[in-house]
Amino acid sequence: MKVQQLHYEKGEWKSNFSKPSFDASKAQLVLVFGDAGLITQQHILDRVSQLYLNASIVYSSTAGEIVGSGAFDETIVVTAIEFEKTTIRSVVANVQEYPDSRNIGNYLMKQLEASDLNFVFVISDGTHINGSELVDGLNEKNVLSVPVTGGLAGDGTRFCTTLVGLNGSPREGLVVAIGFYGRHLKVGHGSFGGWDEFGPERTITRSNKNVLYEIDDKNALDLYKEYLGPYKNELPGSALLFPLSIKEPASDKNLVRTILSINEDQKSMLFAGNMPEGSKVRLMKANFDRLIEGSSIAARNSFTTLSNASPELAIFISCVGRKIILQDRADEEVDAAKNIFKGNPPIAGFYSYGEISPFNPDTKCELHNQTMTITTLSEN
Repeated sequence: MKVQQLHYEKGEWKSNFSKPSFDASKAQLVLVFGDAGLITQQHILDRVSQLYLNASIVYSSTAGEIVGSGAFDETIVVTAIEFEKTTIRSVVANVQEYPDSRNIGNYLMKQLEASDLNFVFVISDGTHINGSELVDGLNEKNVLSVPVTGGLAGDGTRFCTTLVGLNGSPREGLVVAIGFYGRHLKVGHGSFGGWDEFGPERTITRSNKNVLYEIDDKNALDLYKEYLGPYKNELPGSALLFPLSIKEPASDKNLVRTILSINEDQKSMLFAGNMPEGSKVRLMKANFDRLIEGSSIAARNSFTTLSNASPELAIFISCVGRKIILQDRADEEVDAAKNIFKGNPPIAGFYSYGEISPFNPDTKCELHNQTMTITTLSEN
């Protein structure tokens, strides 16, 4: 496995990493993570497609880019991968062509199904998709129980237009899944938050999928505003600072859910994932040191599931809420994770509107919010 990385910043292309003997004409997969205003520009699309003529090129807009040991804004990170013993297949779906997000997950996984399927990486639209249902659909058709990781595209802090593309100009409403085939690819994954819970545990009493109406039979938005205090005047942006911890009925796992928007007329809140009735919820707040420590825990978990082998590529997908809170310290969470790995592997990634990863090697994938999620790849 050989990797080449390019970084486009302030109008200039820079070579960030290139393994000796890397052959651009033999690259099978190229991941392009970048600012929504840049990755649709024709000169960018032309440059990437001309460099990697035979590759599947997957685009995602971001809420910030990750490359090396730093976090960036308004740049593009290009990561090209030349596998030696692994084959890939990429498929795309448009949300407008399916009745719901679960059906999209079903379709993508069915298209990739094969006896030697080893791993699936997903890049999804971040505003027109129900991330929980997408993940449920992927899990339903994951007959071989292969690991599935990935993330939802971002749009800075605007939460307006997220763009995804496969071998063409990225646009709204697309979901791309990449299947990796053969037994030579070793995949590691880890996901961790680091937020502190506070306040009483409450119960969701009225919701519809990812729209929350009532908690403890009280209006959810009004109750939420009580806790936010002065931050309520900065909604919905301030909601990124105070996500909700949720434990679904009959589950022992706590997930984190981010508010995407609010509806003052309906007194409701739209979340990045489903909020099932009967679930227990608590408010959360940031702890700077624990957020940074959480990144290193995610890296350590991904390293362990890779059987402690040195990764040849690490993909970091972190939530936009973490970046907003960490601000100038965002580099620290990247560096904390990178320091866990041996051999100084190339690192690429982005800040997202949702992260996809299993909790551990033996569980199905989940939609996460406000986590650092890391996928490590190494070819045996």
